Amino acid sequence: MGKNDRQILRIEKEISLYSCVTEGDHGPGTFTALRQASQSLETAMIDRLNHMMNAQQRALGIRATRQEMLASNIANADTPHYKARDIDFKAALGAAMGGNNVNTPGAAGMAGSLPLNQTAFGHQAGNKTDGAFDAAVRYRSEYQSAVDGNTVNMDIERAAFAENALRIEAALTFVRGQFNTIQMAVQGQ
Repeated sequence: MGKNDRQILRIEKEISLYSCVTEGDHGPGTFTALRQASQSLETAMIDRLNHMMNAQQRALGIRATRQEMLASNIANADTPHYKARDIDFKAALGAAMGGNNVNTPGAAGMAGSLPLNQTAFGHQAGNKTDGAFDAAVRYRSEYQSAVDGNTVNMDIERAAFAENALRIEAALTFVRGQFNTIQMAVQGQ
């Protein structure tokens, strides 16, 4: 029996308890059972809403981190030996949702991530993100080599930045629509 089936059975039980109270069966403990059933139903509804919004929340978090990374690439376009980085969105979302596909080969134009080893106490950690999506961060492959060793291609970075901003707006519009639907359901429209 799946988790949803158990929730449905529990809700049906709670509804039958409620119908006993409304039909006049006011035995001892009935109101206590009704209060517990009501609290349980509220908890189940909140859990369901959390589950519904969880994927969108994680996807927006990954998109925001990617936007910061792309902005960093653009800001460092003239920095010698700067290596452009990006997030493999599919791998990061899979890892965030509990999957284990962060070691998938890089997306088009992405080289595999290169972890840095700290072999001595004084070594710095290197270029790191906030830690949440480290396994999905990749160095972008060079399309056109620069004399100073910088791998930032402004055309690619601007296009990726605009595309990511558009996807963030689309996700926010979707979330707004979900909240409007929930609000209409609560108001009984």
